[in-house]
Amino acid sequence: MTTTTTPGVTGATASEAQPDVAGANRSGSGRARAVSPVRARKRKPRVLANTIAVVFCLIWVFPIYWMVNTAFKPADEVTALTPIWLPLRPTLENFTRALTQDGFLVYLRNSAIVVVAAVLLSIVVGFLASAALSRFRFKGRRAILVAILFVQMIPSGALLIPLFLSFQTLGLLNSYLGLILAYVASVLPFSIWVMRGFFVAVPIEIEEAAKVDGAGTFRILWSVLFPLVMPGVIATSVFAFIAAWNDYLTAYVMLKDQGMYTLPVWLAGFSTNKGTDFGGLMAASVLFSIPVVVFFLIVQRRLVSGMTAGAVKG
Repeated sequence: MTTTTTPGVTGATASEAQPDVAGANRSGSGRARAVSPVRARKRKPRVLANTIAVVFCLIWVFPIYWMVNTAFKPADEVTALTPIWLPLRPTLENFTRALTQDGFLVYLRNSAIVVVAAVLLSIVVGFLASAALSRFRFKGRRAILVAILFVQMIPSGALLIPLFLSFQTLGLLNSYLGLILAYVASVLPFSIWVMRGFFVAVPIEIEEAAKVDGAGTFRILWSVLFPLVMPGVIATSVFAFIAAWNDYLTAYVMLKDQGMYTLPVWLAGFSTNKGTDFGGLMAASVLFSIPVVVFFLIVQRRLVSGMTAGAVKG
């Protein structure tokens, strides 16, 4: 066997001078095998958490699926003893019956007027109140914050009788204004509490810089603070819209004229002494849910873009 010498190595063969690549690979694979059980242990909690999340998502989505599924079923499939997971004979009869029911367009108009006004008023009042509670120091500020939190914890049904008596004294029963004020009163504590958190997160130096540039109070509120707290405004507007749009009890108690009823009261009309029209009720519920979905799709972009709007550039 011929031997070759390498520089700096005397009497060593080339095979002796070369590193033990196979041994290095074996040691590397040994380290990989030693690390893999640790990674496996880390993956187990993650897989468990993902599985639980998927289960909860399925539980949450199932009522929506069943509502849409029932809306397209004919009457015999709706009342079948064995659950039918997909309509065997899909039909639009339920939607036609819901749309042609008496008063649908009138109730839709009433809901649109009341909900839009309640959302706008709650945003304006909540924005100004949260700005005052977060930026100004005055006596009783902490007491007001505690009272807001306390009112938020009270069920809305418990406040219905005091509101009814107060509105009766003020002559606001059976009116759009009274219903709008009732909705604003129910969502305003949440709106103030959420938006105040966004105001507190805004550095005071931004306002001071605007004052140095000559901006007044209202200019600072509209041009500086409003873009920065936009995510909070959007979040509270979504909450106010859903709360006012889905409310049944307040509208039913405050309104006596059937021509002023809102859509939740209209939905109750599918349950009569003769029974419940489940197909028509589910179709009406699908139609009733569409405005909420559309509203969220409209504002969800603003919810994301508002997080960076108005930021200070270096």
